[in-house]
Amino acid sequence: MIYISSDHAGYKLKSEAIGYLSEISETFEDLGPYSFDKKDNYPLFAQNLCKKVLSNKNSLGILICDTGEGMVISANRFKGIRATLCLDIFLTERSKLHNNANVLVLSGIYNKDNYKEIISTFINTPFSNEERHKKRIDMIDKYDNPSNS
Repeated sequence: MIYISSDHAGYKLKSEAIGYLSEISETFEDLGPYSFDKKDNYPLFAQNLCKKVLSNKNSLGILICDTGEGMVISANRFKGIRATLCLDIFLTERSKLHNNANVLVLSGIYNKDNYKEIISTFINTPFSNEERHKKRIDMIDKYDNPSNS
């Protein structure tokens, strides 16, 4: 399952991304917004999506806002979420291979022309499962919970 959400600044690209997910026959759930509202607040959309991703094992998320920065900051506040702002294919591939990213963040400004390739790479690139990368993810999780050290 892929969850997708945006704020008003990412609304247009989210609509296009939903069309692409349908085109490639991916199962997804649109978590809003369902209409353009310039006064909406991106942290609420990020929070809702992250809760869904965390409660559904092996699911992925896609968040979209103006620059992507607000969404990536908001999403990474959740333990177990590894959100990455991907502006190109290389960053997308590495975020999955090395960091097992589970939330892709797109920029409504910078990803207008390459979002299809980035989404496809994000969905289809597996985690490497290399010991060094698993160790690093474990280190991040311990940092989230300093009492676990």
